[in-house]
Amino acid sequence: MVNSLFAYMGTELIGVTVGEAENPRKNIPKAIKRTFFRILVFYIGGVFVIGLIVPSTANDLFIATTQATTGAAASPFVVAATMLGIRGLRHVINGQVLMTFGEDDTDSSDQSNPNLSNSDLYIGSRTLYGLALEGKAPKIFRRVNRMGVPWPALLFCTAFCPNNESLTSSKGSSRVFKYFVNLVSTFGAITWMCILYTHIRFMKALKVQGISRDTLPYKAPFQPYGAYFAIVGTAIITFFKGFDAFLPFKADGFVTAYIGISAFVFFLSFWKIRFREHTIPLAEVDLISGKKQIDDEEERYLAEQEARGPRTRWQKLWDAL
Repeated sequence: MVNSLFAYMGTELIGVTVGEAENPRKNIPKAIKRTFFRILVFYIGGVFVIGLIVPSTANDLFIATTQATTGAAASPFVVAATMLGIRGLRHVINGQVLMTFGEDDTDSSDQSNPNLSNSDLYIGSRTLYGLALEGKAPKIFRRVNRMGVPWPALLFCTAFCPNNESLTSSKGSSRVFKYFVNLVSTFGAITWMCILYTHIRFMKALKVQGISRDTLPYKAPFQPYGAYFAIVGTAIITFFKGFDAFLPFKADGFVTAYIGISAFVFFLSFWKIRFREHTIPLAEVDLISGKKQIDDEEERYLAEQEARGPRTRWQKLWDAL
């Protein structure tokens, strides 16, 4: 369950890209729908297919826990390809892992990964930049270059990027990675619950202020029940995901599994008490700020699209991709 939670971390990054997306009222809903179907097909569909091909008793599935150097051979996809007699796929999978997760087959060392690192640095720098604009982070992080990149925030986040080679070059690499997964999954789950809580409050504020959800560019399905179900389910997973640390009790596993919850409660309480902040009444929630800028940007974008003239079939196909 912890690994599953860790694997789904990052699907919420679409919300951060709204501020820099072109024509967000059209493109963000499209991106949300595509993300859902990609998860459905590649994550759930991939696991389903592997479950049909590879039996649970296959000895190759346990290679990750029985050998010090695992590499791509530990992948259930490689096991499935081997059973089907497909040669050379191990090296293809290893190349994909190197580009996506940064794992090297020869020494099981993690290299700097352009895909994951870029997304993490993007979300970290933009979040820190947004906090600085709200006065919740030092003013230096408000600075941007002529292209709009918040370079002080980017440099600050880069300084906290661990040297993956040093983390995984020792014999205890699997233990270090487990610590990392425990920490990240906890903070990620807390982030999800905060987003869900904000969304629930947002829907209530719309109702109190007489604004229909049908007027929004994108309306999440199954609401508000879906949000309540998700926040309760995520809370249960977060609370029980470290149960293995008690059988028998392991101090390191307990700390890495639950220290995120303690840190969140501490910093939230400190901020509330220090700045005497309170929950904003639903009737006073600001739902208008920033709307005019989006309206103006949308008008400019539509004018540019109209000036470009009609699109050809291939251009429409490229835009759809």
